Amino acid sequence: MKVILLADVKGQGKKDQMVEVSDGYARNYLLPKKLAVIADNKAQNEMKNKEEARLFRIEEEKKAARILAERLAGITLKIRCASGADGRLYGAVTAKDIAETMEKEHSIAIDKRKIQLADSIKAHGTYSVEVKLYTDISGKFTLVVHE
Repeated sequence: MKVILLADVKGQGKKDQMVEVSDGYARNYLLPKKLAVIADNKAQNEMKNKEEARLFRIEEEKKAARILAERLAGITLKIRCASGADGRLYGAVTAKDIAETMEKEHSIAIDKRKIQLADSIKAHGTYSVEVKLYTDISGKFTLVVHE
């Protein structure tokens, strides 16, 4: 009997997957526990529509990430920080500081966890900052730390 799994079932498959199982296993275990539904035309169409919607959503997220990456390329973000006599900062410029300044000055909301800093910024200067926007899409912008 062909069924569409509604949840991950050990030894059978993952959620939203169509699998072939024995009639007894389907009738006595999967169907009563609402782990699967019989793979009739209606259920197959629903599964196909869910998959198409998921792929469309992923494509839209990638498109938005590419647009944001292009927008970030032309940005130079300036942050003022106090420093000591030797030119070193009192503390460091963190990803949180960068995200807050980006939101305030350019109205671009970036999650601080997506900002990739090679090492902590503890001195004045110009830095290239990478932002991981999607699994294979990242954007870079210039960060200027001045007194």
